[in-house]
Amino acid sequence: MEEQKKRILLADDHRVLRTGLKLLLSSQPDFTVVAEASDGLEVLAALGEKEVDIVLLDLSMPNMNGLECLARIHAEYPRARVVVLTMHTDTAYIQKCMVSGASGYLCKDAIDTELFNALRTVAGGERYLGAREAHALIDGLMDMQEADLSAREREVLELLARGYSLTDIAEKLYLSVKTVSTYKTRLMQKLGCETKAELVDYALRHKLL
Repeated sequence: MEEQKKRILLADDHRVLRTGLKLLLSSQPDFTVVAEASDGLEVLAALGEKEVDIVLLDLSMPNMNGLECLARIHAEYPRARVVVLTMHTDTAYIQKCMVSGASGYLCKDAIDTELFNALRTVAGGERYLGAREAHALIDGLMDMQEADLSAREREVLELLARGYSLTDIAEKLYLSVKTVSTYKTRLMQKLGCETKAELVDYALRHKLL
């Protein structure tokens, strides 16, 4: 008995890209595109009308963006698996999508055999990350683990990065200026920073702002 094809919904606001993806997927015997959408609202409408196994979802769409749509799909159509296909390579996006219920995350410049691998992996009930995305997550986690910042140190780092003075931070956190200064010194030692600008850069890279 022939295995049933996996039904895919393509969600991207660029019609040309959707057309290309549809042609690409139609070249595989185990995929069929059953619906297309140009924004998050159309995605939800399509899911309400058709049986869909996998949603191939872009993040940058009008009316309802991919992240909002992902949360709605996860809540309203939990059986539908979502593979995020986007230009965003930022670790924060990857983490947010996976926490919000995505089954896979892949960058658009990897639209080749890796896309097929991602869809088949997700269809089999597992999660999938592209090699670059997996490395980004691992590197970010290792950096944070090596830093080993306490909750209070993270608070001080965030406030320093936002431009607060030592006095302002002391008042905000109900600490003495001397204690805040000690935290600042400790942060610089732990993170290998020599200037406040380097602390700000660290906070930005690790999405503490």
